[in-house]
Amino acid sequence: MKVAVVKESAPGERRVALVPETVQKLTQGGLEVLVEQGAGDGAWFPDGTYTAAGAAITSTDDLYATADVILTVTRPDEAALRRLHAGQAVIGMLAPLTDPHLASSLADRGVTAISLDGLPRTLSRTQSMDALSSQANVAGYKAALVAAEAYGRFFPLLITAAGTARPAKLLVLGTGVAGLQAIGTARRLGAQVSGYDVRPASKGEVESLGATFIVLTAGISAAGEGGYARELTAEERDAQQAELAGHIARHDVIITTAQVPGRRPPLLVTADAVGQMATGSVIVDMGSSPLGGNVAGSVPGQVVVTPNGVTVIGAENLAASVPTAASNAYSRNISTLLLQLVSEGELRIDTTDEIQAGVVVAYGGEVVHPAVTKLLAAETANQGS
Repeated sequence: MKVAVVKESAPGERRVALVPETVQKLTQGGLEVLVEQGAGDGAWFPDGTYTAAGAAITSTDDLYATADVILTVTRPDEAALRRLHAGQAVIGMLAPLTDPHLASSLADRGVTAISLDGLPRTLSRTQSMDALSSQANVAGYKAALVAAEAYGRFFPLLITAAGTARPAKLLVLGTGVAGLQAIGTARRLGAQVSGYDVRPASKGEVESLGATFIVLTAGISAAGEGGYARELTAEERDAQQAELAGHIARHDVIITTAQVPGRRPPLLVTADAVGQMATGSVIVDMGSSPLGGNVAGSVPGQVVVTPNGVTVIGAENLAASVPTAASNAYSRNISTLLLQLVSEGELRIDTTDEIQAGVVVAYGGEVVHPAVTKLLAAETANQGS
């Protein structure tokens, strides 16, 4: 079976789905690895490193014509979609809940679509395949660096002959994988760090990193199944925002990390809260996306300075800005999943399997993922009404 690694085409995307180190793992599993010319350049993996690892460098046309499985980081663009043909499979972070039409388009072409976004993260055996966590880890690290660069003062306490600089007060809203990495990185940079999450169980994780956990007097708990947060009610959300505003105003730097696949991210920092922050403060909105963000006024991929002098950074796709580390982690994730799906040198699809039920989106000419099917059905119903 031929497995192909494509060159990413999305603007600003520098990651690659497979790194040379992982090529040998697949060839030992009986797979032939093809790499599109220049696929690893953005992550500093030249073509020669792939050939040395046992892969074959090929042209774009030959790759799509001969590959059985296409490995990608993000969704295929329109040019790639036109090259795909029946019997092929695409594996990547396809975000089917955000764009269910991609799934239906791939199904119509007879292409099997497998998305790491849907991996059941509560299963211990999927941890090595969890691309969302690995990329969030990289993004959280970079978010702290982005904040430090934008902030016009020092992060650490500095006592010098020219005077004393107090440490920056930094607050991380949302302490999942990305938030915890942001906390750890900001602490290493010397900031005075606090964290907040709607899941009370995260208090111990925050404090283990040497940060202070903020407990709201409203007593809001949104602990859901499997350690994930549930969606707040409108009343809970209003109470949360009102109390958080006071904490936000007392901090110099805010990093927000809350994201909901396929839905608008929750608003954590309102316009009023931004307006109460001091001039020179910085907000890094990791939830910023075309669907919205965690911060009022944030724009994905842009830096906005408010009238009161607060810098709001729409931190879209931070993992791509640390391409070598992000690609190394992602390569291990996607190769582990691929080998889980392969038996006797062939891709074996079985949607009754717990893992495959989460990641297989389209198969046999149909959209088979229940959540994606539901979205498409709802859209069809709305068009008909």
